[in-house]
Amino acid sequence: MTEARLSLGRWGEEQAVRYLRRKGLKILEQNRRTPVGEIDIIARHGKVLVFVEVKTRRSLAYGTPQEAVGPTKQRQILRAAQWYLTDIGAVGAQSRFDVIAILAGSDETRIEHIPDAFGLR
Repeated sequence: MTEARLSLGRWGEEQAVRYLRRKGLKILEQNRRTPVGEIDIIARHGKVLVFVEVKTRRSLAYGTPQEAVGPTKQRQILRAAQWYLTDIGAVGAQSRFDVIAILAGSDETRIEHIPDAFGLR
């Protein structure tokens, strides 16, 4: 991955953290690596653990940011979250999976928060 893309991703995650804090979520961890994948943001909203995937794009040339969180990516995030919950001894804790899609335009930045975007169904 190029440094420009890594930089855009880091910037997007910081925007997402600020957004979530403004919405009242407590950020617990960022970029949590597990043996089965990475979780961008782990937050708490009341008693609910929120696993957040952040996707940032500069344009819609390759589709919307949220379209990049397809079934394969969802399965990876679910596996990482299950590993995390087991690791901290919180199996069975109430949790949800959100997506934050960021479109970083030249004039403005648009943030779309999709709560409970996917899960074990």
